[in-house]
Amino acid sequence: MDPISYTPIGIVHTPFTTPVGMPVQSVAAAGVAGTIELDPQWEEGLKDLETFSHLVLLTHLHQVTSYSLEVVPFLDDRPHGIFATRSPRRPNPIGLSIVRLVRIAGCTLHVEDVDLVDGTPLLDIKPFVPALDNRETERIGWFADRLDRLQSVRAYE
Repeated sequence: MDPISYTPIGIVHTPFTTPVGMPVQSVAAAGVAGTIELDPQWEEGLKDLETFSHLVLLTHLHQVTSYSLEVVPFLDDRPHGIFATRSPRRPNPIGLSIVRLVRIAGCTLHVEDVDLVDGTPLLDIKPFVPALDNRETERIGWFADRLDRLQSVRAYE
């Protein structure tokens, strides 16, 4: 396959200087405040974004230096295939976070529920729309027995 290249549209700023101790999913980061500094050339693209309460952020997980096809994820103690996990140690370290939009001031988005390391490059923003994004599921794999740990587990690498 041909390589693909992306240019970040902004940077996410958070209180987390390293992944260690960071919530492992945005749902476990309730109230954690951050900002997104969007490159001014994209400001016009923010029109009407303030009418949404939540955003989907697609990011480049810039501190991931290698990948593994089998990992022991934060919420479990046994190995799983990388594509059956939310581990950041992926062949393409692309992050997906759902955050609450607090307000927009120029090219700065103030958000909450942030589970990203400070300085994370932002690739894209999409509005979260429950009618489009929520799905009824029949099975959630190994997560079914581990979600009770979500609020207490923190990143360690």
